[in-house]
Amino acid sequence: MTLTQLEYMIAVDTYRHFVLAAEKCFVTQPTLSMQLQKLEEELGVKIFDRTKQPVIPTEIGTRIIAQARVVLREAGMISQLINDEKNIMTGELRIGIIPTLAPYLLPTLFKQIRQKYPQLELVIKETITEEVIHELKNNRLDCGLVVTPLKDPSIREDVLFYEELFVYVSRKNALYDKKYVLADDIDPDQLWLLEEGHCFRSQVLNLCELRKSGDLHFKYATGNIETLKRMVDNSNGLTILPELAVMEFTKTQMKMVKRLKEPSPAREVSLVTHRNHIKTKLIQTLKEQVLQVVPKNMQQLRNKKVVEISE
Repeated sequence: MTLTQLEYMIAVDTYRHFVLAAEKCFVTQPTLSMQLQKLEEELGVKIFDRTKQPVIPTEIGTRIIAQARVVLREAGMISQLINDEKNIMTGELRIGIIPTLAPYLLPTLFKQIRQKYPQLELVIKETITEEVIHELKNNRLDCGLVVTPLKDPSIREDVLFYEELFVYVSRKNALYDKKYVLADDIDPDQLWLLEEGHCFRSQVLNLCELRKSGDLHFKYATGNIETLKRMVDNSNGLTILPELAVMEFTKTQMKMVKRLKEPSPAREVSLVTHRNHIKTKLIQTLKEQVLQVVPKNMQQLRNKKVVEISE
């Protein structure tokens, strides 16, 4: 049994296709298939059910693959320890980030890291929190930038900052002339929301206490905050926006932004890792760069209250 065989096995499990897995491993499909066949012969079990399309692991194969991920993670720690000792900022850092953070945090963060650490390869995946956590547990991501708390014992959370939540109202809306807005002021029929699966949607529903009323007559949902803003601009509706999304607003746009009563609702943003992560120095560097990008006043929970994510 070799580490290479384990890498091939995990690639097939990840992509559920032998040809695609071979391409990702930079080998030919016959080479990959032959190595996996040798591994199965050595172990005396079938790891994959090749009669299914897409290919799936057998019952014992699922358990073997899970252990293989642990083995490769531990093996990777050796080279990482050497890089840390030599203070070498090189290698690959795989980052997951949620869509409600990515447009406002990534451009500046990416530019800053590329300038300071040109040898560091960033692989960034924009996806929902559930997928980030799944990828961390399967060693397909090294860390994630998500909203917490997650309450998952296998995931470490390092809180970075707190984003205040604001109400963004149409000029045609009755709330436009108000300086402050109460949760009770929000009409569910005028509220534009992100689609199911986004933690920010869950927070908005909890903030507005709409789950208790059962009054969820939403006619539209999207996965993009910029779309929500445009829907408000062209209707008499409103939406909830996180702080980073309004930081570059013009004076005209800021007239449409209303604060909620203190303690202001906020979301907690953290750098999350698997409890057995190995790229400690690279992840610490990422944390430091994020904190340089985010304003200092957002790094403390003053006059703010974190809104729950759970439904």
